[in-house]
Amino acid sequence: MDKGIVIKTTGSWHTVRSGDRSIRCRLKGTFRKLGMKNTNPVAVGDHVFFELTDKDFGLITKISERKNYIIRKATNLSRETQIMASNVDQVLLMITLEFPETPLEFVDRFLISAEAYHIPSILLINKTDLYDSFKMARLDEVREIYEYAGYQVLALSVLRNTDLAPVKQLIQGKLSLIAGNSGVGKSSLINALCPGLHLKTDAISDYHQSGKHTTTYPEMVEINPGTYIIDSPGIRGFGVIDLNSNEIGLYFTDIFNLSRHCQFYNCTHIHEPGCAVIDACKKGVLHESRYRSYYKLFTDNPQKYRSG
Repeated sequence: MDKGIVIKTTGSWHTVRSGDRSIRCRLKGTFRKLGMKNTNPVAVGDHVFFELTDKDFGLITKISERKNYIIRKATNLSRETQIMASNVDQVLLMITLEFPETPLEFVDRFLISAEAYHIPSILLINKTDLYDSFKMARLDEVREIYEYAGYQVLALSVLRNTDLAPVKQLIQGKLSLIAGNSGVGKSSLINALCPGLHLKTDAISDYHQSGKHTTTYPEMVEINPGTYIIDSPGIRGFGVIDLNSNEIGLYFTDIFNLSRHCQFYNCTHIHEPGCAVIDACKKGVLHESRYRSYYKLFTDNPQKYRSG
């Protein structure tokens, strides 16, 4: 029996890298993970065992235990879940403040899901070449919001190839997932980091100001020896799963730090007197967008948020 890592999934076919070989595999039998109804039992980043059925084809017989994964609801109304990637070292969440605009509630929901599985996240704000003075001021505000929450925030322009050096340094020797809405420049960033890949890119829709899906399936690419990136399809909404209301505050890092000063140890930060979180929001220490995201998740959980 051979072992390898899944580098691409396209529906029922999964490409497994084993040594210097790439084997196209199908699943043997039915896989179920902890009773969850996954649209993709096998995800990019999975370490799997497989049996060769031919020189270039095989059957996946076992999936090794995952150290982590990024998971979301598959569609707006579906109860199914989708694993975006597994066994990653970090997530680079790419957003834009215009062309298209990424809602901060989407950002918050993605970040707390990564926190829940102990995956470090870095925020990349792209398309600075298109921002006027008003948008640059907004960029500074967004940077302040998430740096206060403990996240590293990098502003860059993939189109102009500016401020990419910190990103190149961050990914060295790691397996990184690049995620974000359609049209924010994920594939363009990978092309800039690894010239010669020529991943497909496209312009955003002028009418809807939203991105066109250019990456159809998640795929792992090697930037240089020991450095890998998973390019993921653009996502419009991010539904949080596996979290109950009482857990949500644990994964908003800024709210969790403030909660230590609440009057009650089991404060929900919704109505209690002596709540340090509500007080910080009133004073402008905690940005209202972060509290609003927390409030909606706490009161509406498990509804899914869509950005468009």
